[in-house]
Amino acid sequence: MSEDRPEQLVQGPGPNEMRDPLVRRELKKASVWLGLAAAMALVVILIQPLLIIFGGLVFAAMLDGGVRLLGRVLKIGRGWRLLIIMLCAVAFVVGTFYLAGVQIAAQFEQLRTTLELQAQRVSDWAAGMGILPGRSDIQELAKQALGSVGKLTSFVGTAIGAFTTLFLILILGLFIAMEPRLYERGLQWMIPLDSRREFALTVEQMAKMLRRLLAGRLIGMAFEGVLTFVILAVLGVPMALVLGLIAAMLAFIPNIGAFITGVLMTAVGFSAGMHTGIYALATYFVVQNFDGYVVLPMVARRTVDVPPALTLSAQLLASALFGVLGLALADPMVALIKVALERSSVRHEEDMGADVNPA
Repeated sequence: MSEDRPEQLVQGPGPNEMRDPLVRRELKKASVWLGLAAAMALVVILIQPLLIIFGGLVFAAMLDGGVRLLGRVLKIGRGWRLLIIMLCAVAFVVGTFYLAGVQIAAQFEQLRTTLELQAQRVSDWAAGMGILPGRSDIQELAKQALGSVGKLTSFVGTAIGAFTTLFLILILGLFIAMEPRLYERGLQWMIPLDSRREFALTVEQMAKMLRRLLAGRLIGMAFEGVLTFVILAVLGVPMALVLGLIAAMLAFIPNIGAFITGVLMTAVGFSAGMHTGIYALATYFVVQNFDGYVVLPMVARRTVDVPPALTLSAQLLASALFGVLGLALADPMVALIKVALERSSVRHEEDMGADVNPA
């Protein structure tokens, strides 16, 4: 160290001082990356509650659509219209199980036994042909496959978890449908002032898209369920009522739901004989083709038209990442992402037009 000029000190801030512009700039960059990493970690950890909240939003949009439709006929308060919708839904479910509850329960038990028997026949035939390993090896592979399912799907993998998830979705949807503007204002409050108008427009279009999508799904569910039940009952296929209910419920999940319905119908049909199996298979193709080429295009013109390949890809990804709940909610997710991207494109074109033609 120099002793002849001790009064001379190094000028300028050091690298550990916050007033240094370089330090502040680098800390901002590090904060952004750390924030993104923390957000991704929170999404992974909290994915199940987030899916339940999204399911509640989907159910709220369904109720809101019914309330708006009823408002065109009855000029009463929103709360009363929502109460009428809920009472009608509860009356329908209770009435259906009251009138056909014993028959439905018996047919579900018969369906379970039939599917187990048919699966055993197929596995024995495949093992005899050398296509698949023996029954014990298949059971071991099934146990390993079920054991490899991650924590993301374990919550809805049990009956208690499934009922709890459904109950939470229903309660959340009901609360949101009671006062949707309250929650919308809360979301807008967390958005910067200069972006609130665009956020409000995007949310409004998302809600409209979701209501139309769910309206189309409900129409398709009712059509497939009723038509499947009527045709199977006329042709004498066993368990026509429960197969119609399953077809109606699985119609909420495009593509994959129809495939599962076809497998169940074919298995039940062939359990009663070759001719009955052919009848069931023909019924499946008639219903799906009529639904795909007549009903869905008519509904899509008034609701929303999402490419089937895009929907199927999203279902595969969502089911692999989030399990059964992700599979059921994949279609609404795709619809909302589509609206957000379209709105972003429109806003970009508007900004480009404003730059080219300034006022």
